[in-house]
Amino acid sequence: MEKLTIIKVGGKIVEEPDTLNRLLDDFAQLQGFKLLVHGGGRSATKIAAQLGIETQMIDGRRVTDEAMLRVVTMVYGGLVNKQIVAGLQKRGVNALGLTGADMNCMLAEKRPAQPVDYGFVGDVKKVDGAVLADLIDKNKVLVLAPLTHDGNGNLLNTNADTIAGEAAKALAEFFEVTLVFCFEKKGVLRDENNEDSVISHLTEKDFENYKAQKIISGGMIPKLQNAFEAIKAGVRRVVITKADDIGKNSGTKIE
Repeated sequence: MEKLTIIKVGGKIVEEPDTLNRLLDDFAQLQGFKLLVHGGGRSATKIAAQLGIETQMIDGRRVTDEAMLRVVTMVYGGLVNKQIVAGLQKRGVNALGLTGADMNCMLAEKRPAQPVDYGFVGDVKKVDGAVLADLIDKNKVLVLAPLTHDGNGNLLNTNADTIAGEAAKALAEFFEVTLVFCFEKKGVLRDENNEDSVISHLTEKDFENYKAQKIISGGMIPKLQNAFEAIKAGVRRVVITKADDIGKNSGTKIE
């Protein structure tokens, strides 16, 4: 089975020229089949403000009303996605930018309004892994924006970590998948104040113990829950690392 590396990067990395260029250089050097999933929240907030649209966050999650949906569609599916695609083309990588609506590759349903109404936010229901795998087999390097659709003509804002995880699960049927979540730390840390305290390997039992001891907390918990779900669904390994360390044997590995 051919190997596929799926890299998920947050908006903070792809929205600054220096970090974006470093990412694209490193990503272009990765050997074999590869796929990139990106965010873009800071750009969406900035452009919304320029348009006089207020950004509302609840528990760190963006509320997506009709006006904000137009903004995130423009920013995620347009500005950020196409800047990445153009940057990869410059580096000789034949990239193809997609949202979940393209080729019906990622279908979602609008999140229920209770207990919190996040507006036009989607939870993924189905990923067409065969469509994605066919494009990858044709040596297209896919760049997925965090947008899905509901099959009824409505686009939905969808968490980029979820997009990456669901794509990895669907593609595990066709490839030996490594899913890499990139963020600002070198990996999952035993001590948040010590960058060198990376937990190199993590089992689900370790995770539960660290969570009980409050060593792992906050936003890292859902990220790791997604990682273990991906492993159970057939993904070969999940790596949590710093964007600067893409392609290196570093970070926290879950297998």
